Amino acid sequence: MIVSWRNTPDVSINDQELMVDKPPALTAVTGMDALTHALETYVSTSANALTDAAALEAMKLIANNLRTAVYNGEDIEARENMANASVLSGFAFNNGGLGYVHAMAHQLGGFYDMPHGIANAILLPYVEKYNLGARLERFAKIAEIFGVNTENLSTRESAEAALDAIEQLAEDIGIPTTLSESKYDVKEEDFSEMAKLALEDGNAGTNPRKGTAKEVEEIFVAAF
Repeated sequence: MIVSWRNTPDVSINDQELMVDKPPALTAVTGMDALTHALETYVSTSANALTDAAALEAMKLIANNLRTAVYNGEDIEARENMANASVLSGFAFNNGGLGYVHAMAHQLGGFYDMPHGIANAILLPYVEKYNLGARLERFAKIAEIFGVNTENLSTRESAEAALDAIEQLAEDIGIPTTLSESKYDVKEEDFSEMAKLALEDGNAGTNPRKGTAKEVEEIFVAAF
């Protein structure tokens, strides 16, 4: 991955009418990518009041509109809300950092040419299960955003329910639930090297739980 001010645009135009004809699969993976941006920032070690506001609103928009945008691409309101979610999540992660989902997803893209949105969507629940204990209250808040009734749940139960809700969203919009279900011929023998490289990725530094290469490798194995 190459990151430089030289390949960063001065202006980004997000026009929902240009998105109407985009296929459901593309809508699904880009929507899950935006969700990953928002969620990883919200639980990152560099989260702050401004990034929280953007990330929370982005997650609300995605929770309420991504299914509709996938199922009916001509729904302009859903398309507009998803476009706004993408912008908000972009603001959030550019100012609050990401985590192991992105650090690991970059390896899947580099090794197997796996589309970034698919890699993020598959890895998201597995990485956040690993992170759960470090940000229980924040994951409990995410559960509320996704419509979970947390009134009679403990903080941990609510946090775990957030992961269930995210997995259900991914399943509903046709995202593979494991790396082996994807069509990109992911190989377990690569996981050790990929884990080491993931920890060298710039996004790893703001993950809420600091792991070893072995632990990151185990996340790859769990997601396989």
